[in-house]
Amino acid sequence: MSASQTSDVPTLLVKIFGKDRPGITAGLFDTLAAYSVDVVDIEQVVTRGRIVLCALVTQPPAGMEGDLRATVHSWAESIKMQAEIISGKGDNRPRGLGRSLVTVLGHPLTSEATASVAARITKAGGNIDRIFRLAKYPVTAVEFAVSGVETEALRTALVTDAARFRIDIAVVAAGLYRRAQRLVVMDVDSTLIQDEVIELFAAHAGCEDQVAEVTAAAMRGELDFEQSLHARVALLEGLDASVIDKVRSEVRLTPGARTLIRTLKRLGYQVGVVSGGFTQVTDDLKERLGLDFAQANTLEIVDGKLTGRVTGEIVDRAGKARLLRRFAAEAGVPLSQTVAIGDGANDLDMLNAAGLGVAFNAKPVVREAAHTAVNVPFLDTVLYLLGITREEVEAADTIAGD
Repeated sequence: MSASQTSDVPTLLVKIFGKDRPGITAGLFDTLAAYSVDVVDIEQVVTRGRIVLCALVTQPPAGMEGDLRATVHSWAESIKMQAEIISGKGDNRPRGLGRSLVTVLGHPLTSEATASVAARITKAGGNIDRIFRLAKYPVTAVEFAVSGVETEALRTALVTDAARFRIDIAVVAAGLYRRAQRLVVMDVDSTLIQDEVIELFAAHAGCEDQVAEVTAAAMRGELDFEQSLHARVALLEGLDASVIDKVRSEVRLTPGARTLIRTLKRLGYQVGVVSGGFTQVTDDLKERLGLDFAQANTLEIVDGKLTGRVTGEIVDRAGKARLLRRFAAEAGVPLSQTVAIGDGANDLDMLNAAGLGVAFNAKPVVREAAHTAVNVPFLDTVLYLLGITREEVEAADTIAGD
């Protein structure tokens, strides 16, 4: 039957609950099959070994409903389950316009925070249609499917809870769009890796404190990035090029970085990095991690020494957004289906240009401007914002033989 045909017809909601075991769903529908009912909807949830199975079916032929009820209750008792059958009309009420997916990340996720999120969704005019756990570690990640309120309005309504309860909340439009995102582009320093590459070079040149001071000011948006880049690189003049291999060995990937990239690649995503750092490091990361795209600034080397200058196109704030668009074009992916991840002020243009901009352990100015923020130290939690569950990550690893 079509939705219009079932809107007013009598229906029965059959609910089975108890200890989960194999064969419950098949057993229920085998029992119902004898009464010539059609299935309108099915919902099943298993939590800590307890199952709730709901089946919405059409009313059986005249005179058979009493027998159906008795038979279902008898079958449920035979397998030590409980049954409840409720008469009504039609299907679920139509969902309101505006469909969003709200992902909540907590470490831990408290009941107080969950209650507040649910209340704010209701106050904003939304209805929670479904709740689903995406992950239980390294953080608890729960997804709410919400209808009846526009995505931007819902995102605004939930901002307060994220700060108040120290949880991360991502609100994205529902639909095929979310699963169709096929390009992820990341910043490198303090995002893909835990380090600032210029500071690793500076440690070998003995000017670590001076470089760190300029870097911090630039990332806060207090200095023009290109000017600060030239000022910092100038401090490296005369450094032997052999230090490049040492810096590469010192780079520390952010926890979860390999899992994020490996999982995205197995799911068919293309992955790239853009950096205000240096190609001498990003090219190595591209090869090690199997990245599709990588672009950064290039340290000039003459006679085996760093000259204190960079060559070629400067990758600054505007340059990162420009490269995101270039990578998307080369990948054949609409800009609306891209994801950008970054932490600093020079990532803002890229985050705003992407279909989904994620501020990762970012400075306050970046968190406020991005579509969503992740404030736990695990880069692979970004997978949950894309609707990818922890079980899917582990299954992909098993299939690949990891």
